This record gives sequence, structure tokens and C-alpha cells, in this order.
Amino acid sequence: MTLRTPADAWAEMVLGNERFVQGVPEHPRQDVERREALALAQSPHAALFGCSDSRLAAEIIFDRGIGDLFVVRNAGQIISGSVIGSLEYAVAVLNVPLIVVLGHDQCGAVLAAIASRGPDAPVLPPHIGTLISKIIPAVRRVAGGNEPGAAVDSQEVGREHLRDTIAELLDASELITDAIAAGTLAVVGANYRLLEGRAVPDVIVGAL
Repeated sequence: MTLRTPADAWAEMVLGNERFVQGVPEHPRQDVERREALALAQSPHAALFGCSDSRLAAEIIFDRGIGDLFVVRNAGQIISGSVIGSLEYAVAVLNVPLIVVLGHDQCGAVLAAIASRGPDAPVLPPHIGTLISKIIPAVRRVAGGNEPGAAVDSQEVGREHLRDTIAELLDASELITDAIAAGTLAVVGANYRLLEGRAVPDVIVGAL
């Protein structure tokens, strides 16, 4: 059944994640019948924008099935035109009531952004450098007045970057902010704890 409200969609995500944390996933809607039923159309319950890290398999973390999640991923969950367009498609065409933006601890992109401040930091390949440049403002805020190369809390940088990501998404997409204002969409920013397996909400925009 298609979930109709942001609150319904988030409640299902929370329940699925709890099953995963407890080690009792149901692996719902992953059979031949489900595959065949969705061959001609999709109606996902939520969109998820997250990091490409191999440990962040969205359908597994939230114990979802085929067709349940519209997933967009790149290293460090960096906002780009293609990301915004994909999420707008999920909202405007697929009518998802929820966007989850998922960061995580020990993120390679975050660690690379922190390391790039060091006095002896190697020059990064251009495309990687462009990618992590979106994370540098979060590194600077967390580092404060510390000298370049001083220890910086990568988890705090990740949290700051998650908030920046959501702020940038909302600033860039009138379609998404209009849907939030209308009450048909909510955005949840969550941090995934690799060892525990839990997605912990940090930012909620819209009514849940």
C-alpha cells in the first residue's frame, strides 16, 4: 500500500530500521510477485539521498523492498543539479511524501575534507577536490580557530555537513519547499551509525 503522509512514511522507515538494528529484518516485498507487479510502474513510499559508501545500502538499513525507496546516492551526499532534479522527480512525478537525507560516521569524503586542511595534504584529483569542496565549510566551522592539521571531530563535521546539505537542497528547489509548505512532504536528515546500524534523525523539516 502506498503511504500517503510524511508521518506514515517516516514511521515505516523507523520501524524498518529498528528491525535491522535488532537483527530481525523481514525483507518485505522482495519476491517474484512484487517484481512482476512493478514492471510497468512504480510508487515508492519515500526518496532517500545518501552517501555512496558501500555500508549504506538503503533498502537493507531500512528493511524495505523492491519499489519502496527512490534512491539517489553520491560520495558524501553532495548536492548537485542531478541530485536536485532526481529528488524533484520523486516529489513531483512519483508523489513521495518523504525525503530522507542520510549521512554517516567514518565518511570517506568527510575524512578527506578534514585531511585537506593539513599543511602537507596531497593535491587531490580535480573531480574529488570539487566534490569535497562542499564539505570544507563544515570543516571550518567545527575547526574554529584551530590550526590547520589540528584534530577535528569527523562526526561533528558530518553532522554539520548534513545540515548544510539540507539547507542547500531547500534553497535550490522551490518545488520541494512548496511541497513542504503544503504539508505533502517532509525532509528528514539522519546520521547512520555504522556499528549500531541505527539512523538517528538530526534535522526535520515539515510536519511529521
